[in-house]
Amino acid sequence: MLLLIDAGNTRVKWALVPSGEHDPGELGHWTACGMAEHAQLLGLAEAWRGQHIVRVLISNVAGQAMRDALEQVLLRALGMQPVPLEWFCSAATLGGVRNNYRNPTQLGCDRFASAIGAHALFPDQPLIVATCGTATTIDAIAADGVFLGGMILPGLGLMASSLAKNTAQLPQVAQDLDVSDPFADNTDAAIASGCIAAQVGAIERALAAHTHRSGRQVQCILSGGAAALIAPHLPAPHRKVDNLVLIGLHHVAISTARHNNTSC
Repeated sequence: MLLLIDAGNTRVKWALVPSGEHDPGELGHWTACGMAEHAQLLGLAEAWRGQHIVRVLISNVAGQAMRDALEQVLLRALGMQPVPLEWFCSAATLGGVRNNYRNPTQLGCDRFASAIGAHALFPDQPLIVATCGTATTIDAIAADGVFLGGMILPGLGLMASSLAKNTAQLPQVAQDLDVSDPFADNTDAAIASGCIAAQVGAIERALAAHTHRSGRQVQCILSGGAAALIAPHLPAPHRKVDNLVLIGLHHVAISTARHNNTSC
């Protein structure tokens, strides 16, 4: 089995897929998958033990401490089984995407993996990929797979916590409030409405700019934990896709396996 790991700022997501080139599975369809908060990381060893894992591909944006912790968890899960750990990094070209960042390695590996996943799912289409998590990233990919660049802004929770005490848990607040009217008549709703409007406005601006640049309709993709809150307020057509980082890692794993076999 191939173990894919997406270690983000808040939680770790993972998926198991067949490891062979001839049975790679469909992108986004997992044999098993799960998620854990950082504090619950040790529990993943039980989920992975006995799964016949022969390859591990990891995207980590949570720093060296998370890298060390994952290595310990994988050691517990795999024991003395010699399984190589591959740490996914942004590159100039990979998985059908050409990285147009001034310094390609500076691009967050999660953003690059998401771009690869999105381009694999929607080939030959210009894309805006909005990942709404701890931070919100809004990235533009050309129809030919060029990663053009993007925006980074605070996520919904960060925006709310910067405005008022005890509003960091915006998903809980927003689920209980009607923010359909942009002019709220109470503070909680006003904060929720303002934060959602800022997120939607940034996505709409990115869509308009990319549409003007590409001269054709742009496919908008929403991903991340807060996507479900933003989607009802985004008037532009869009698709919600979960686990884009894992999908991108899966596509890279398939591509590299095929390339290695062809090179032999």
